[in-house]
Amino acid sequence: MFSKKFQRKYALTDQGVQNTKKGAFWTVIVNLIVMGGMGILYLLMGAFMGTLTEQKPLPGTALIITLTVLFLFLSFITHLQQYRATYGLVYNEVKTTRLSMAERLRKLPLGYFGKRDLADLTETLMGDVNRMEHVWSHVLGYLYGSYISTALIALCLLAYDWRLAIACLWGVPVAFCLLFGSRKIAARASEKTKKAAVRVSDGIQEALENVREIRATNQEERYLKSLNRKIDEHERIMIRGELGTGVFVNASSVIMRLGVATTILTGAGLTLSGEIDFMLLFLFLLVITRVYAPFDQSLALIAEMFVSQVSANRIMELYDTPIAEGANHFHPNGHDIVFEHVHFAYNVNSSESQRATGSNRDGKEVLHDVSFTAKEGEVTALVGPSGSGKSTCAKLAARLWDVTAGRILVGGVDISKVDPEVLLTDYSMVFQDVVLFDDTVMENIRLGKRGATDAEVLAAARAANCEEFVQRLPKGYDTPIGENGAKLSGGERQRISIARALLKDAPIILLDEATASLDVENETKVQEALSHLLTGKTVLVIAHRMRTVEAADHIIVLSDGQVAEEGSPAELMNQNGLFCRMVELQRQSLGWRLK
Repeated sequence: MFSKKFQRKYALTDQGVQNTKKGAFWTVIVNLIVMGGMGILYLLMGAFMGTLTEQKPLPGTALIITLTVLFLFLSFITHLQQYRATYGLVYNEVKTTRLSMAERLRKLPLGYFGKRDLADLTETLMGDVNRMEHVWSHVLGYLYGSYISTALIALCLLAYDWRLAIACLWGVPVAFCLLFGSRKIAARASEKTKKAAVRVSDGIQEALENVREIRATNQEERYLKSLNRKIDEHERIMIRGELGTGVFVNASSVIMRLGVATTILTGAGLTLSGEIDFMLLFLFLLVITRVYAPFDQSLALIAEMFVSQVSANRIMELYDTPIAEGANHFHPNGHDIVFEHVHFAYNVNSSESQRATGSNRDGKEVLHDVSFTAKEGEVTALVGPSGSGKSTCAKLAARLWDVTAGRILVGGVDISKVDPEVLLTDYSMVFQDVVLFDDTVMENIRLGKRGATDAEVLAAARAANCEEFVQRLPKGYDTPIGENGAKLSGGERQRISIARALLKDAPIILLDEATASLDVENETKVQEALSHLLTGKTVLVIAHRMRTVEAADHIIVLSDGQVAEEGSPAELMNQNGLFCRMVELQRQSLGWRLK
């Protein structure tokens, strides 16, 4: 039980807990061996004092030399092991943690990313893990090892003389009590600092992403002033936090150091009264030179542990978020997509109780009791005003989010029971906003099917009408296209996206207004490429242009998160309802001219 609490408190992996135990063990051994070195000095001083009082040669020289060599050898070996256990092993812990977090992020529902922006997640993956890396390597093993070794040394000192032991060590618990009393103050300061750091990261990221708009609107000066204010505020908050922590750390160190004075005063009094001899006082003075050394660093380390708790909590928040799970097999009876009384709200955890009751107290519903069927072999179009829930339906159909209530079936299988990665093997998606990687045309298309041969990639590219623009590139299909396809036009990027979908050849196709932002020439080419993709599939199309859905087999009209109308294009035009009004409005807009 303690091990699990310890692991969670410091955001450690299972191996990280074992590494901390190793670090603490070797720290204890190192501290005890260092005290052994103080014992050798005590023996040497005792022998030296004997030569002064008894006028005899220094006895036990060979023994002292042997013990000194043994001490140096053991000190080297144990310090090496301590370094390996507290630093070397922790670097693997950082790698394991980041990989584990990346794997966790891969499995989280998209709803999680709606709550955390990119700068915040980046700060967790990089900044928070960096802070915890220092805690894992410099704090945990060293601190807990110091606790144990000092307790053992304290027992030995009490056995020698309890009065000198108390005089020597009384300041340690007082100093730590003072520091522990400040932990809430340190935690609050750390939380404020972290929030300020995220605001700075947000501002820098926003500036980089929107530099074109900032320049186009002549807002550079105003934006930089705002960014500078965020940076200055972060600096002020950080200084206040460091100052507050430093006051408590230094006050604790001063209190602990008062033990030196009380030891000298107590020892002098006991020596003068004849209750102890000088050599015992000398032994305690030697011990003091080392017993405080681990605690000097420990005081700062404990303060760092308090501050790092915010980072540990942010990391654990990621692990505490439920992942999208399900069966590792998917064998549907066909590929009809059926929505059955689906409710959905963003920022709501789709717990089993919510699924059963449809309750939604934490967020506004964007879909209310939506039911329809997209049949295999047909094109089903989702149309409606902005904010009506079209894109939400498409994302729910692919389990990019989970429904709040109701269910979605594919071939009779409830998709909430299927692992999303397994489910998505039967889906191809072409969105308006294409995401490409800074790689070659060939490799960007190959993302559609892992292990596809060059011949398969080229066939998909030709079917998607990519040949026409690829031939103009310097290295053809081996040409790097820049970050997110920066060297290509919008239509060219869209055709690469369609080529991916063709290469995957999945039975379900989701199209989110794939041609809305294209000019007439590119739209024609993309539409031709899409005609190769859609044949014989279950197709769900999100459309804003009414002429895009004229050839659809079935149209679902959404309004305010509900199904307002459905039927074939001809049937909906005859109903003279919302769909008919949308078509008429778009026809009227075609005649718009500048005056």
